[in-house]
Amino acid sequence: MKVLKLSAQGLPQSWISLEQAVIHYAAGEVRWESGGEITVFHGGHNAVTGRQSVIAVNSIIGTKGVPAINPFDLHPSLTNSKLFVRDRHVCAYCGGHCPEELLTREHIVPFAKGGKDHWMNVVTACRPCNHRKGPRTPEQAHMPLLYAPYVPSLWEDFILRNRRILADQMEFLMAHVPKSSRLLA
Repeated sequence: MKVLKLSAQGLPQSWISLEQAVIHYAAGEVRWESGGEITVFHGGHNAVTGRQSVIAVNSIIGTKGVPAINPFDLHPSLTNSKLFVRDRHVCAYCGGHCPEELLTREHIVPFAKGGKDHWMNVVTACRPCNHRKGPRTPEQAHMPLLYAPYVPSLWEDFILRNRRILADQMEFLMAHVPKSSRLLA
């Protein structure tokens, strides 16, 4: 289970462990919370009062300070699992919905023709379609694309990074994805 860490301004910073979240709470760095309480940590007992320390962790926290890096300057890393989720496990050529193990990263403009490995040049393809297209462009192979590639937004990238997103975290992130996002369909 991960906690969604945001800047004080509400921009996503990272997915952090429960233990990392407790450190932010204990250091007084949590400026605000959202979502539901997901766990409670019990610490030691105060020698004077005898009371036990307790830290309740919420699923979404906003932390103090200004991030050193503007998250909008970051470009999402390209991985097969994020690509397949972006494309909803649908082959860009035949439209088939496939399990991840039957999918491949397909380069629209192949490496042999100067294509690059970036979000705007890759789509999800089933193995048979990828093999049939080979080192040709979709036009040369007479295999038109059923959907266009796109670079995920900051918000979409946070959704694509984590397979186990809690409902309140997903609701928060989905409220910020672009209206044209394939994740909304």
